[in-house]
Amino acid sequence: MKTLLAKVRSQRLFKTGETVVVAVSGGADSVALLDILARLGDLALRLVVAHLNHGLRGRASDGDEEFVSGRAAQYGLPFVLQRTDVKALAASSRLSLEDAGRRARYAFFARVAKEHGATSIALAHHLDDQAETVLIRLLRGAGASGLSAMGSGCRGILKRPLLQVSRSELEHYLKGRGLSYRTDATNADTAILRNSIRHELIPFLRKYNPKVSERLAATAEILACDEELLEQLTETAYARLARSGPSAIVLEIEALARERRGLRLRLYRRALLELRGDLRHIGLAHLEAIDRLTASERPNSRLKLPGECHVSRSYGRLSFAASEVAPDPGWELAVEGEGSYPLPGGGRLLVQRLPRPLELDPGSRRVAYLNPEKAPFPWLLRGFAPGDRFTPLGMSGAQKVKDLFINEKIPHNERGRVPLLVSCGRIICVLGVRMGDHARLTAATGAALRVEILDITP
Repeated sequence: MKTLLAKVRSQRLFKTGETVVVAVSGGADSVALLDILARLGDLALRLVVAHLNHGLRGRASDGDEEFVSGRAAQYGLPFVLQRTDVKALAASSRLSLEDAGRRARYAFFARVAKEHGATSIALAHHLDDQAETVLIRLLRGAGASGLSAMGSGCRGILKRPLLQVSRSELEHYLKGRGLSYRTDATNADTAILRNSIRHELIPFLRKYNPKVSERLAATAEILACDEELLEQLTETAYARLARSGPSAIVLEIEALARERRGLRLRLYRRALLELRGDLRHIGLAHLEAIDRLTASERPNSRLKLPGECHVSRSYGRLSFAASEVAPDPGWELAVEGEGSYPLPGGGRLLVQRLPRPLELDPGSRRVAYLNPEKAPFPWLLRGFAPGDRFTPLGMSGAQKVKDLFINEKIPHNERGRVPLLVSCGRIICVLGVRMGDHARLTAATGAALRVEILDITP
């Protein structure tokens, strides 16, 4: 028993005097965890016992609740209970019972931690749980990050002090301490994948290696160390290559192409994680599809991923967006004269009447000088429509606005937000892209209308 206490203490997961929420189901693992933490007197931990009644086993679930409440009272510790209809939650959220239960538990533990000012949540996962998790993820298909399984939690709020302790060690500890615990009958149901691995697959693998659980847990620990290093490399590259906007995360394709495939896939995962908040249902096939998009010779292409996530390539940029928000193709804005006008895509249009400038090149595509005689008010600002044509500055013939967008490499999903300035039924300027020839200033022009796009959202 002293050896087990020493194992937990040596990990240095807890600070002296900190408040710790202990997740206690009533099973052997969590009962042992609570007793061990209560015996770390030198740390003087302030423990809060948290129990979620899943409502899945009727009287048995109520019995677990009563047992844990009594155990907390024996230690003189605060007890926090929540009852959740996990079956209903699974049905409404279209989740498995296991996944719904896990989500409910973690949300409950986080709430209790916040309410009690706890800086740690102690979970009773042990070495055999770790081995089972590695096999589950291996069977479902996972990379190094998935196979590193559960971390002990030295950096986060979730702490797993028993990952170096086997189930048999915990049972021996409980027997030596004379501690009773509850047994969940559903743990014997091999129709559940984890139970099947625990009762069937691992015993079979022990024929090849009696210490298979220890080896799997050690492999997870090694992969976790490697994963920590790779994540640091990924974060460094992501900070250098990614640009986060209000509606999308953008990676430059030319820079991406210089990176190795392994890092590219990790960068895609990182962008998706930032965009969605999780990577559920995102597998290798999805990451490879994004990589093919990156390498594609087509300047414009896109794909849809699970979770209403869209990835699009537009010329030299790869964009990750939560949804494709198509601008209203029929938007219009009347401009009656000088002043400031809000633009549907964000930002404002500033119109000023000035003396003719000596330098006709405004130095920015966001600024244009127009001849008031050739561009009389009222003006109409509107979005692009198929078949639109105008004559660019310096040309004599009309050009399709669509061809202008293609030549200027304006991303397809941004074209609807580009304002077209219309006077007397003629497009005289594609604002922010190209000035038209019809309303250009001449030597005889005495005044000019200065048009500027302010803080337009790209």
